[in-house]
Amino acid sequence: MRGVAGGSSFLERAPSPALAPLVSSVWVQQVGDAPIRQRYVPHGGAELRCVLGEAPRLLGPLTSATHRVIPAGGVVVGVRVRPGALGGLAGLPAGELVDEDLTTGLLWGDEARLTDLLGGAPSPQVALDRLQGFLARRGEETDPLVDEVVRRLMPWRAGVLPAGWGISDRQLRRRCHAAAGVGPKELQRLLRFRGFTARVQAAVDRGEPGDLAGWAVEVGYHDQAHLTRECRRLACVTPGVFLAQYREACGGADDHDHTAAYLPMLRRRGHRPGHGRSVQEPPARPA
Repeated sequence: MRGVAGGSSFLERAPSPALAPLVSSVWVQQVGDAPIRQRYVPHGGAELRCVLGEAPRLLGPLTSATHRVIPAGGVVVGVRVRPGALGGLAGLPAGELVDEDLTTGLLWGDEARLTDLLGGAPSPQVALDRLQGFLARRGEETDPLVDEVVRRLMPWRAGVLPAGWGISDRQLRRRCHAAAGVGPKELQRLLRFRGFTARVQAAVDRGEPGDLAGWAVEVGYHDQAHLTRECRRLACVTPGVFLAQYREACGGADDHDHTAAYLPMLRRRGHRPGHGRSVQEPPARPA
């Protein structure tokens, strides 16, 4: 990968077909000759990541930004778990994993075997393939009701849950907490911010200027002030600073590719933001 010697590379892509029902994207990150402080922001799902040679770790659903240091020369393989899929994948209620960062040995045991399996891979891509295979064998059926909740709360939709699910509000919250870690209202907040993050990533990738006011309304905020409050709460910075920091880290770098993460979040009925051609609405599954 180009550019690794002085900085870092981050290449994200779609998961393997076997893992697609549970995972929205996977990545390989390579760090150059200096450690980096990586920021993780809430997106409604979870992340399983492994610095090769170290124990894999699960970062549960976040309710505010957090940072982790990746050592110089580190190679990271990771997967982004879809909102609502964590409960089945982890084998315990996702609500117990909110804002947690723990080794996979606490979930599935046999931590040393998985660490050696990934660390002994001949290339980062092989390590990522092995991680995907490991997860595909442990994935369980997702809760179809929560899948539908996630689908209806995506930024390209109206973001309003209909009445008459056939269960009480309390049962709905319980099932959302078990599968996604949070209730429907908080899940909507996280998915809306994920939509804003996608607009930032797309604009930087395409070299477009920022349009914070337009993006705010596009992804479901009342106005830019609403976006600012939520961005401070979830990312701990203002939207302008968030955009500037992302542009500094990834702008103009052809060894940073987050297309697989942001493109599904930009799809809307009849059009894609920033494009004039029509597209089909995405299939009825969570992103």
